[in-house]
Amino acid sequence: MTQLDYILQQIVNAVSLGSLYALVAVGLSIVFGVLKLTNFAHGDVMMVGAFGVALLVGIGVPFPVAVICGIAAAAAAGFLIERIAYRPIRDAPDVARLLTSLAVTYIIENVGILVFTSSPRNFPLPDILNTSWEMSNGAITFTSINLLTIALTFVSLLLLGWFITRTTTGLGMRAAAEDMSAAHLVGLNVNRLIIVAFIVASAYAGLAGILWAAQAGVVQPQMGFTPLLKAFVAAIIGGFGSIAGALVGGYILGALEIFIVAFLPSSVSSYRDAIVFAVLIAFLLVRPGGLLQPNREIKL
Repeated sequence: MTQLDYILQQIVNAVSLGSLYALVAVGLSIVFGVLKLTNFAHGDVMMVGAFGVALLVGIGVPFPVAVICGIAAAAAAGFLIERIAYRPIRDAPDVARLLTSLAVTYIIENVGILVFTSSPRNFPLPDILNTSWEMSNGAITFTSINLLTIALTFVSLLLLGWFITRTTTGLGMRAAAEDMSAAHLVGLNVNRLIIVAFIVASAYAGLAGILWAAQAGVVQPQMGFTPLLKAFVAAIIGGFGSIAGALVGGYILGALEIFIVAFLPSSVSSYRDAIVFAVLIAFLLVRPGGLLQPNREIKL
């Protein structure tokens, strides 16, 4: 393997990992942009989508249908979380909303442990997604699931961009994010817009959870913690509340993690997470608002 082949392989890995972080970070930014709420239960919604697919495939449902149903289950979970947990405390102090978000996280995780146990389960992946292609005499490997992750991320984010900028509901969400009171005064149904924001964000979380489980090969109730934490970092790097910033931050974080492992000595790369957070702290000291420094609107 030449040095160029090795670099190209790491770029492929970085884009694949960054796509997952971007999907999760975009969902976080949608909710924060509209409601100014950090939804820590977002990672557990990923778990709902992944377990939905695993259970449906286990009873014989075709994998593509199970994926659609898993995303729908995640979207439904987002709707219930907003309606039951967040709407009653919408006007409460920020600390109350933060504690509620953490409480929802622990409730969903513990329900998952009670129902599915804490032991990891194999994620059922079709044989076609277990294949791989090689280039440069095997020096560069493309796995089906990595390519699918990149393609689905690209398509889903294009659809989100169209929804936010070209539909009445999407424009209404942007208006509510900029000024909730003004949006209400001009006749917009703010409650409906917030529900739509949660449903869309949770659907993205469900898709990310399915792809994450497919790459890891297992699904478990606590699976959402690590991607949520990394996506939170990615959103901060890009500018919390900015969809474009979440996208950029996700790919930057994915590249940073992959390149630390690939190009630094093993004695250093084992501290990958510590290095990532040290870089985050240094970055925030220089640019605390993030790369794109969003205003109070959902920006692309």
